[in-house]
Amino acid sequence: MASEASIRDYGLAVPHGPNNTGEHVATADIGAMSSNEAGVFQSLLKPDDSYDAEGTYWADMGFVKKLKFVGGVDAAETKQEVSATWAMIKRDPLSPIGYYMRNMVIPGAGLGLEGYVLFSIGNIKPLLAAAFPDCWGTFETCDKTWIDALDYLEIVGIIVGQILVGVIGDWLGRRWGLIQDALIMFIGLLMLTAAWGVTQNGWVICYVWALWFYGIGVGGEYPMTATSGMENAVGSGKVSTKSDRLHRGRKVTSAFLMQGWGQFFNQVILIILLLIFHHGSGNPPYSEVAVQWTYRISFAIPAVGTLWLVYFRTFKMRSASKQLAAAKKKSNVTGYDKQSLKMTFSYFGPRLLATAGGWYANDVFFYGNKLFQSEFIKVLTPNNKSVMEGWLYNLINVGVSLCGYYLASFLIDNKIYGRKWMQIVGFVLDFILFVIPAFNYEYYTSPEHVHAFQAMYFLSSFFNQFGPNSVSFLVAAEVFPTPIRATAHGFSAACGKLGALTAAVLYNYIDTQTKFLVVPWFGLAGALLTLVFLPDTTGLDLKEQERRWTFIRAGREEDYHGVAIHPHHLSLWERFRGVGKHYDAELDYQQRVEEMRHEWEESMARKVAEKEAAIDDYDDQDWHSDVSSFFARTKNTPRNGRPSPFSSPMIRGSPMMRGNEKPMSALPSPMMRGMVKEEDETNLEPDLDKRES
Repeated sequence: MASEASIRDYGLAVPHGPNNTGEHVATADIGAMSSNEAGVFQSLLKPDDSYDAEGTYWADMGFVKKLKFVGGVDAAETKQEVSATWAMIKRDPLSPIGYYMRNMVIPGAGLGLEGYVLFSIGNIKPLLAAAFPDCWGTFETCDKTWIDALDYLEIVGIIVGQILVGVIGDWLGRRWGLIQDALIMFIGLLMLTAAWGVTQNGWVICYVWALWFYGIGVGGEYPMTATSGMENAVGSGKVSTKSDRLHRGRKVTSAFLMQGWGQFFNQVILIILLLIFHHGSGNPPYSEVAVQWTYRISFAIPAVGTLWLVYFRTFKMRSASKQLAAAKKKSNVTGYDKQSLKMTFSYFGPRLLATAGGWYANDVFFYGNKLFQSEFIKVLTPNNKSVMEGWLYNLINVGVSLCGYYLASFLIDNKIYGRKWMQIVGFVLDFILFVIPAFNYEYYTSPEHVHAFQAMYFLSSFFNQFGPNSVSFLVAAEVFPTPIRATAHGFSAACGKLGALTAAVLYNYIDTQTKFLVVPWFGLAGALLTLVFLPDTTGLDLKEQERRWTFIRAGREEDYHGVAIHPHHLSLWERFRGVGKHYDAELDYQQRVEEMRHEWEESMARKVAEKEAAIDDYDDQDWHSDVSSFFARTKNTPRNGRPSPFSSPMIRGSPMMRGNEKPMSALPSPMMRGMVKEEDETNLEPDLDKRES
């Protein structure tokens, strides 16, 4: 029997046989999807790496079913990646290296250079003290205040850069922040290489201020690398790609781990340079000339790489600000989005507490890790005065750290373990590894047990990287909306450096055993902050988070029903506040279909307008035929004379809703690519469609 909205309503139907299936075109409800259409919408809006065949979101599954689903998806993806890598090797054996360089090394080059130089400061200081004892050791010719300022001003410069460039990145765009960082670091390296004075104290002052200036560029690398890396990992089409959803964390942490490679190459180069200029020996006494050549060339080498980075970011990263520009256009904002900043503090304040507080606790640990090394070296080589001994242990420790970096990169997107548990476990294990020697200090620093002490040193370094150090860098950008992402990341990173500054100041006033008694509790505090206030964004499509932000900006938070407020993706605090009470998978699915309908209608209207204007180079979207046929067939279907309950803030105010909507401000759809007049708030920059096959 034909329904109220049937094809018969549009005229006589062609004679046909009996309708045995109930799906005959002539008698079908034109508002209902065919099986083919439903399958297409399912593949677009419920991709099989996040939803099972019944359309159930992975986080809604029971634990056993979830474990099986996640394992199956990961196994299939691993198989596909291995197959693709093997195909690349067969075509060109060096092509995987080129792929790695383009996607991991170059995006993280700034952090690699930063890790190289900042690690170098700590390595060079004992060498300078050995070659210039009157200045760097006994302070007879140099002011002790300026020697101590080396650590403090370096950190202050980084904090300034993190906050300043974070704001600039959200104001002027990611690209300009990246270029500025590289340029400041290049000038800073020239200053460090050429630092000198008419007296040794003047040289130290010049050296310290050069390091402060360089630190501003270093600080800016944190928010710029994280945000640009993450936004480049997220596709710009109507729906995200499988790579976006499954490997976003890996892409960002793969760039971040270049910091570890920077430390590694710095240590190797310093060892080689000292051997070259000190007649093949790393043992004291060290001549002033050898030390000068060693440390100055060690700074000149990364200056060359930084100059190349200025060129690359200027001419090869022209689209780095694309996602930010699109987000601003949705909100009809030019310049800095102050409204988003205010709303972020209102809606995501506890998240900021988690990212900033967790990073603060982590940097106290990161700085405290060096405590182990100085103590066990004293026990293992009691009369050692060579810097080479410490450098070699540093090299081993960096190697262990790199293992932690890479393991974090491989597991950070695993939906069962993921970001949140990786950070909590890392904090807790570091807490344990510091507490044990803290209450048995004499026992573990004795010659008989110092190797256990040494093992705890390497393990604490491993779990710091395979834990809070990698995770804090990622989530500080990931849990916040695009318009203020760099600002939030820069603020969180600056709080982290305050942790390093706290450690640097505090350690000057307490003895070594007391340091071990103080440091562990920061790890416990970091774990608690993470547990209570940090949401788990593992497996969450960032486009859904941006979609939720669109509703919040429109003052209709309660009308959002998608997975960004699924309890799994909310912190304990957000769950307690009832943020996830509006989650409704079915309601959200139908709402997303309506949003896509609005986008399709705008696209069709734009094509007609552009054709009438004789514009040949319009953006011809690749809409699936079943999607187009469904929307075309149901375009004028009556909606019972009232707004659809699934309408989003973007759809109200659109042509298909005019006359039905309640008076309210319209907001562009997160999925819309249609272009209308510039003064209309529904204007959105066109994006390329990234539909997966």
